[in-house]
Amino acid sequence: MAYDHRAVEGRWQAYWERHRTFRAERRPGRPKYYVLDMFPYPSGSGLHVGHPEGYTATDIVARYKRMRGFDVLHPMGWDAFGLPAEQYAIQTGTHPQITTEKNIGVFRRQLKSLGFAYDWDREVNTTAPDYVRWTQWIFLKLFHRGLAFQSEIPVNWCPALGTVLANEEVIDGRSERGGHPVVRQPLRQWQLRITAYADRLANDLDGLDWPETKQKQRDWIGRSEGALVRFPVKGSEAVLEVFTTRPDTLYGATYMVIAPDHPRTLELTTDAQREAVSAYVDAAKRKSDLERTTNKEKTGVFTGAHAIHPLTGAEIPIYTADYVLGAYGTGAIMAVPAHDERDFEFARKFGLPIVEVVSPDGTPRDRLDAAFTGDGVNVRSGLLDGLPTEQAKAKMLDHLEAEGIGRRQVSYKLRDWVFSRQRYWGEPIPIYFPVKTSGDPRRGDPHEIDYSKPIPLEEDELPLQLPELEDYRPGDPAGALTKALEWRFFQKDGQWFARETNTMPQWAGSCWYYLRYLDPRNTEEIFSEKSYDDWMPVDLYVGGSEHAVLHLLYARFWHKVLYDCGVVKHSEPFQKLVHQGMILGMVYRWYAVVDGDGKVLRALPGDDEDVVADKEHGGQILRSSGERVETRYLVEKEIQVRDGKPFHPEHGVLLVPVAEKMSKARGNVVNPDDMVHEFGADSLRVYEMFMGPLEQVKPWQTSGIQGCRRFLDKVDAVARRAADVAAADETERLVHRTVKKVTEDVEALRLNTAVSALMILVNHLAGLERVPRSAVERLVLCLSPFAPHLAEELWVEIQGQRADDPKLQADPAITIANQPWPTWDEALCVDEVVTVPVQVNGKVRGRVELHREADEATAREAALADEAVQKATAGKTVRKVVYVPGRILNLIVG
Repeated sequence: MAYDHRAVEGRWQAYWERHRTFRAERRPGRPKYYVLDMFPYPSGSGLHVGHPEGYTATDIVARYKRMRGFDVLHPMGWDAFGLPAEQYAIQTGTHPQITTEKNIGVFRRQLKSLGFAYDWDREVNTTAPDYVRWTQWIFLKLFHRGLAFQSEIPVNWCPALGTVLANEEVIDGRSERGGHPVVRQPLRQWQLRITAYADRLANDLDGLDWPETKQKQRDWIGRSEGALVRFPVKGSEAVLEVFTTRPDTLYGATYMVIAPDHPRTLELTTDAQREAVSAYVDAAKRKSDLERTTNKEKTGVFTGAHAIHPLTGAEIPIYTADYVLGAYGTGAIMAVPAHDERDFEFARKFGLPIVEVVSPDGTPRDRLDAAFTGDGVNVRSGLLDGLPTEQAKAKMLDHLEAEGIGRRQVSYKLRDWVFSRQRYWGEPIPIYFPVKTSGDPRRGDPHEIDYSKPIPLEEDELPLQLPELEDYRPGDPAGALTKALEWRFFQKDGQWFARETNTMPQWAGSCWYYLRYLDPRNTEEIFSEKSYDDWMPVDLYVGGSEHAVLHLLYARFWHKVLYDCGVVKHSEPFQKLVHQGMILGMVYRWYAVVDGDGKVLRALPGDDEDVVADKEHGGQILRSSGERVETRYLVEKEIQVRDGKPFHPEHGVLLVPVAEKMSKARGNVVNPDDMVHEFGADSLRVYEMFMGPLEQVKPWQTSGIQGCRRFLDKVDAVARRAADVAAADETERLVHRTVKKVTEDVEALRLNTAVSALMILVNHLAGLERVPRSAVERLVLCLSPFAPHLAEELWVEIQGQRADDPKLQADPAITIANQPWPTWDEALCVDEVVTVPVQVNGKVRGRVELHREADEATAREAALADEAVQKATAGKTVRKVVYVPGRILNLIVG
């Protein structure tokens, strides 16, 4: 009989809230544990079943640690500034704050319905004034240390949309949304000097318990050692500097390339080439950096200028080409086509010399079919001839510095963080500027803003809040806040000033939220010293791998700045990091043969091999007939299952299951509200942990949650049979092994195998005629982090009380969350009788049951009594016995 999950879960969620069961408090002599989720952006669509996976894992750990005697901090909040709320405001006129609060209400309800043990008293919202105040306060720390600065940055500006677009949002010079023209133009932006912390950000990863994320961050930082080399421009005082990680190849430089957006490109161009170069520069402005660097077809134009090779004195041509970016490195490169793939392709296209200067074996080659980019031995390299690569690098670096034509330099792929957004819905930047005017700029009188003299707000002027706007649409490159004239312009001591109209990116609030959780109601400080000492650093941080680089890099950067300011006491905030795998939604594929209007003529199975790509017209066709084919999908609730296989309910064709990222467009989003209503929150929690290893990508299958619900019903049935009887030796040993297994698995986040161990124990207890109460108690204690509602209910009832008793519900001490975690006896975790494989000449031929400490004679006797072993040894003599007690027995026969 199924238990009433709605009544049980409602009862205990109300109990936890009424008694603030999971309020984080520090008690003398107790260890602390700070477990943190990457807090969500509260979108309008609410949670899908993929979201609770990481939250459930941290909740299990939090509940477990609490039962192990730790004081636990497990908070939740909202990363609430974001573009979707602003876009909705533009469409409907609804203030983003209203939309955000509504969405937060949905998320909060959903999280509470899943029984997560959060301390809701510490809830934070990045859009709240008391939070924005401290985000702005940190910005001022950055500003005063010279780490927040203004610069002109080339951006993808779309006049029609009135906004800056990311590289990924620009396709063939047009906006992905709407197909509007996009141009590259310089824009005044705030940047954060994250490059000043590049070495520390890379080096300090060594002491962290993080997964492959550490390497991803190192790759993003991209530290490389090399040389900055000076190339004089012929007939000019100009010098082009280039950075290279391969100074050993300098003799092979046969031309140079300068970016179209380099400030000196047009300056160096000769009159004869000016028209062609100008046209090329204009065309490059319509391309994003992503397009420029990923385009396989190399393009470029000769500037007419030449550089002087610093070693040989030879004149080498200077080209402009869009595969070199003005904002990356020095914006110019020395091209060594024999040893760089991009340079090789360019040189071949434009007929430029390709000179080998590094040979794999030291033998010069006159012709190369491809660039050789590896290490080797220098040839045609003057003072470097015959030297292996590392020695050649070192000698060239010494030579460049001795001759004054270059120097050693460390370079990074990491760029300073562009911190401005030309949007409304973000934290205002707490900076203002002097204004020159003879009138009132609020009325549109002529004025000039002096952006070269930024003035920070005083701390007691924070928070600077957003003004009310009737129109949230962007449109001015200076930002949407330019419309708020009364807010933007103000007078102080008779002088006019203008506030900064750019806002901060969504990253800002998520860089430090883990610190505000420490002391979220403090109105005097960002947090108290005591609260920091109580909880920091974060012991476990769990979130999606999509945040492996930027969020974590930015948060670590801000933390290090606060460390240097003396605000925090640790140089790193997150000790252990885990990325949960994505939960995919299932769709079921079939093919539709269609006419010109898209009408289905007939259906084909989803694995029909006659369906091929139409290379001439795009789409798909039938190889045999040329008929047009469309791929169609059904979701799980639409399919028909026969003999365990999915079929189309109308057309009857076999469907092919496909696991994909959940999306509204595919219709494969599974709402956790539906699962909680039908199966219960505990079933959802257990299923998401049982699906597979936490870090693994896994497909959602509703049949799986049905199985987990049956498991919990069996737990309920077993617990209600608990009796005061002694446990048999076999049962007692299994209980001890289960407690040990679950404990070790939770510590290692092997949560799927922990659930498996509990299932084995439940099946064993279900098969007993009388179920020992002591075994059930330990089962329920181990189950409680995974299925806390049912565990609370059963814990009370196996003590002989009624869970719905009002007096009992009024007692804050009866919760299983306050019970100590069960222990185990190591001696009882070792099986007395074990199954030992028996090999004959190294091949397993049988298995025998033996006492784990059985001697060789006993083992040999038991093996030779086995029928399968007897057949394998018939007519042969046992010449040698290899025996490892409790592990293996190998009979060598001849």
